[in-house]
Amino acid sequence: MAAPFKRIDDQDVVYFASILQAHQLIRPNSEVFGAYTHDHTEDLIFSPDLVLLPESANQVAAILKYCNTTNIAVTPRGAGTGLSGGALPVYGGIVLSVERMNKILKIDADNYQVEVEPGVINEALQQQLAAQQLFYPPDPASKGSCMLGGNVAHASGGPKAVKYGTTRDYVLNLQVVLSDGSIFWTGANTLKYSTGYNLTHLMIGSEGTLGIVTAIVLKVLPLPKYQTLLLASFPDAVDACKAVNGIFTAGLLPSVCEFVEPLAFQLSSELTGIPFENNPEAGAYLLIETDGFDPETPERDAEAVYQVLETYGCINVLLADSEEKKNMFWRLRRSIGEATKKGNVYKEEDTVVPRATLPQLYHGVKEIAQRYQVRTVCYGHAGDGNLHVNILKDQHTDEFWNDVVKDAIREIFYLCHELGGTISGEHGIGWVQKEFLPIVMQPNQIELMKGIKSTFDPKGILNPGKIWK
Repeated sequence: MAAPFKRIDDQDVVYFASILQAHQLIRPNSEVFGAYTHDHTEDLIFSPDLVLLPESANQVAAILKYCNTTNIAVTPRGAGTGLSGGALPVYGGIVLSVERMNKILKIDADNYQVEVEPGVINEALQQQLAAQQLFYPPDPASKGSCMLGGNVAHASGGPKAVKYGTTRDYVLNLQVVLSDGSIFWTGANTLKYSTGYNLTHLMIGSEGTLGIVTAIVLKVLPLPKYQTLLLASFPDAVDACKAVNGIFTAGLLPSVCEFVEPLAFQLSSELTGIPFENNPEAGAYLLIETDGFDPETPERDAEAVYQVLETYGCINVLLADSEEKKNMFWRLRRSIGEATKKGNVYKEEDTVVPRATLPQLYHGVKEIAQRYQVRTVCYGHAGDGNLHVNILKDQHTDEFWNDVVKDAIREIFYLCHELGGTISGEHGIGWVQKEFLPIVMQPNQIELMKGIKSTFDPKGILNPGKIWK
C-alpha cells in the first residue's frame, strides 16, 4: 500500500493548472498552505507537495486519473477536524480538499431526503433543514466546522447518536470517484436496499482509502421542537456510568446522555470564559437531554430520568430552564476537546464498549493511567458506551510520550476488546491507530479488508498510510 510515490514536479503542476482555475491550486509558498499540513490529531505535521481544491466530480475524476497514471499520492481532506490523522499527507503528493464543493443540491421534503456535496458544513445543513421543520441528527462536537464528506469518511456520530444513530444510519446513496477516475453511484435513493452488495455502507467509514465521495444523499426526519436538558452530578464516576445503563434498562430513551469529568468542564470553562462552578462533591456529570414534538413529552421523560438517577446516588440536578442556559451547557460540552488540547499535547483515544460495561471501562482506564503516571481527561457519549480518553503529555519526556505511553494505550485497547468493544467508535483508525488493529481484528479479517482496498485502489494512491501499515 505504501509503495514509493512520485513527488510533484513542474510538469504535474502544469497539468493541474490546465484543469483547474488559479484559485484552486495552493502552492507551498502560499500563506494558507500550512493549514493543510495538519489536522486536529495531536501535534503531527506532514507537508504535501500541492493542495488542490476541485469544484466538481469531473474535476476530482480528472485529478485522480492523472495521479493514478503517474503514481502520485492523494490525501482527501474535508475540514481537517479529524482526530486520527486521516487528513495527514504522510507521503506528500497532493491534498485534495473538497471545501469548495459545498452546495446543498436538493432538499426533498416530500421524501425526507437531501442531496449535498461533501464540503457542506454539518451545522449549515442542520440550520437549513430546521427552517423547513426537518432534522438531520448526527451532530459531532465539531459540527460548526466539520464537513459532511468527512462525517461519511469516519462514520461520525455525536451526542444524539444514542437515540438517532450515526452518519451510517442516514446515508442512502453516494456518488464516488475511484482511483482510476471513474464515477459511480453506490446504491439507490431508497429507504430499503437489497440489490447486490451494499457499496454505500462499504464506503462509509473507509476514510478516503477506497474512493472520494463527491455527492451524498441523506435521509432526514421531522424536527422535534422541544428539548429538556439536565446536568446531573454524582460523587463517584463509576456510579455515574452505572446510572447510564440504568436509564435505558428502565425503558427510557433520552436524545442525549453524555459523561463528563469535572476537569473536562473546568478546562472548557477556562477556554470559553463561560462561568461554571464545579460541585466540590462531584466526581462526574451526566448531561442528559430528552426531546419531543410537544413540550410535555420531554418534561415527562426528564422527570422519569431524574427518578432513575436518584437510585444511583445522584447528588444534584440542574435544569437548563432557558435557551441561554442550554446553549451554555452545550458550548461547554462541545469545547472540551479544544480545551483539553490548549496548552498541552494529548492523545485522544476513542474507546467504545457495550453500554453496560462502561463502568468497568472507566475504572480500568483510570487504573492503567495511574500505573503509567499519566493524567487523563475522560468524557464522551456514555449512552453509546463511547468514552473519549484524553491522555495528557504534561511534563513527560518525548521518549516516554512516543514509546511508553503506547503501552498504556495498548492496555486500554485490550481492555476494550475484553469487554466486547473496539478501539474506535467514531474517530476512525487513520494514521495513529493502525498499529493497534490486530488487537480487535483477526489476521484473515485484516487480509480480507486489504484485498478490498486493492480491488478499489490497485496502486494504493488513495490516502496511503491510513488504516493499514
